[in-house]
Amino acid sequence: MLRKGEHAKKKWGGANDSIDQWLTERQDLLVNYFKLAALPPYETVRNGLPDITDIREFCGQLVDYVSSGHFEIYGQLINAGKDHHVQLDDLMDDLFPLISDTTDIALDFNDTYGQVDNNSDLNKFDRDLSALGEAIELRMEFEDQLLNHLHENELLKR
Repeated sequence: MLRKGEHAKKKWGGANDSIDQWLTERQDLLVNYFKLAALPPYETVRNGLPDITDIREFCGQLVDYVSSGHFEIYGQLINAGKDHHVQLDDLMDDLFPLISDTTDIALDFNDTYGQVDNNSDLNKFDRDLSALGEAIELRMEFEDQLLNHLHENELLKR
């Protein structure tokens, strides 16, 4: 998943300042997910759960990322298609519901863990974090399909 994020940044980076910022946020989110989940190359000798502050910060970053996609980036991408008379309706009809499903999973995770404290029940944290990781991976695949379509139609210029 980390390599895919790096690949996306190399492939589509430099095309647009907003997309560059979004791809950077996406890569940062992946790195922090891997750290929180103690996955290679960020595995730690962790006995128990991550620090509560790290969980809260990750949740804030997660909400920022999914929000910028929904409220900023996707609209810009659709407008770029319209400006160049490239039809994106079918693609968005296919992808947007799938992306929305991953947004729901991310927001549910944030609702559960965004305000954790020392008294919070974290028995399902690892399971929920794993499910979130799967959703993030799917979301990024869908986003990459959209970016690739725009790239193929020369709407993402370097």
